[in-house]
Amino acid sequence: MKLRLTGWVVMGLCLWIMPARAAEPQLTIYNQNFAVVRVLIPLDLKTGENRIQFTDTTAYLEPSSVILRDPTGARSLQILEQNYRADPISQQLLLSLYEGKTLDFLVQRGDHTEIVQGKIVRSGYLPPQPFSPYGNPYPGNQVLAQQPIIEVNGKLRFEIPGTPLFPTLADDTILKPTLNWILMTDKPGAVNAEFSYVTGHMNWNADYNLVAPEEGDVLDLIGWVTIHNQTGKTFESARIKLMAGRVNKIQPTFADSFITGMGGGVGGMISGVPGQVSEKTFEEYHLYELHRPTTLHDQEIKQVEFVRAGGIKTERLYVYDGAKIDENQFRGWNIEGIRQNSEYGTQSNPDVWVMREFNNSEANHLGMPLPAGRMRFYRQDTDGHLEFTGENEIKHTPRDEMIRVFTGGAFDIKGERRRTNYRMEMGQRMLDESFEIKLRNHKKEPVVVRVVEHLYRGSTWDITDKSSTYLKTDAQTIEFQVQVPPDGEKAVTYTAHYTW
Repeated sequence: MKLRLTGWVVMGLCLWIMPARAAEPQLTIYNQNFAVVRVLIPLDLKTGENRIQFTDTTAYLEPSSVILRDPTGARSLQILEQNYRADPISQQLLLSLYEGKTLDFLVQRGDHTEIVQGKIVRSGYLPPQPFSPYGNPYPGNQVLAQQPIIEVNGKLRFEIPGTPLFPTLADDTILKPTLNWILMTDKPGAVNAEFSYVTGHMNWNADYNLVAPEEGDVLDLIGWVTIHNQTGKTFESARIKLMAGRVNKIQPTFADSFITGMGGGVGGMISGVPGQVSEKTFEEYHLYELHRPTTLHDQEIKQVEFVRAGGIKTERLYVYDGAKIDENQFRGWNIEGIRQNSEYGTQSNPDVWVMREFNNSEANHLGMPLPAGRMRFYRQDTDGHLEFTGENEIKHTPRDEMIRVFTGGAFDIKGERRRTNYRMEMGQRMLDESFEIKLRNHKKEPVVVRVVEHLYRGSTWDITDKSSTYLKTDAQTIEFQVQVPPDGEKAVTYTAHYTW
């Protein structure tokens, strides 16, 4: 790997490194708002102690995560002492260094300028809060600054009178976040040392666009990865990897101071277009690598297409979950409380959900680990335009798993749920409750609606009467599949018998 780096040597114990941006830094970005940065630094060391200054880091570097090593293993590199500063010079910081002194201020008056002298009584600068890699960097890591106080002609002003003209930079000021090391080595000479660290404020996420034709439910999918760089540093021609999965990471508080293609490579293809990202399993996670180096500017949002597939068979589902529960009213209630409240679950929700379901399998032209992200659905109109029809988020989804996404409410299908009987015998420790669920279809074609009912009165129950067969989906949920005719209505009824 080539490295573009400039430097100069101070004789004696000091070696000062003043690097330009390194060629092809390596980034592993996690979808938990942090990244690992790796770069090669050319050092010319002498045996024993060396003093090194490095200024090419982010503003959110975690100092305790720093690793400096010889990747060839030919020599030992030991950091005896490390000092990290992330308070680059600013106007307020410089003003604070001249408190009690008089400065010249450049004042614009109409079409001419003049110099006004003022004594810095108070600069308004407040020092940074204790270090937190996920707080705000300079200068936003400061609490709101105080108003400056400047004495001009014997009178105090709570603002600076103009642009301050500073004589020179103070000796201890810095222009970039800076690391100072006292470095011990057992062998003299040149070495390309690998410098790595964890930084906050770099993130990535996945987005998927699925397009349906005018008729039918066979979709095309295009997936993007979106990278957010808010680290305060630009990475030139970086090699980028993206880690998907929930890696355990202790998040510092402000006060205490994340693809395989069809058959085996990313990206599936449409019309022979190759993917831009490759995927492999790494530990318990999935690692996605961009095929080509890319420049990632500070404060930039970069997008790369990582998967493209066509002919995905999907199913449109209509789901009616008719019990309208006020979660705020009944938050924290146990089964006993619910059982004794006769009105619980008797309000009706009229909306029928629309959902998309498809299998993430190779047989369905997918079969790739899909990182968590947002899925957007479009359908082509008769005029050829794409119209947005809904979106939702998916979690990390391995291959051969089913994906079900809620996309909105059905306009032409409505539901109505009402209780028709309720009888509780506390002495006999039993309760009977009956419901009627009506579905109205205003479409010109029949639809199948999955009616979901929650048996919330107790864990021991039996369906003693029903108008149609049902499927028990878990210990306290049943589901009826109801076919509703076009421009028609269909009802389903059942009685649940509880004992305790």
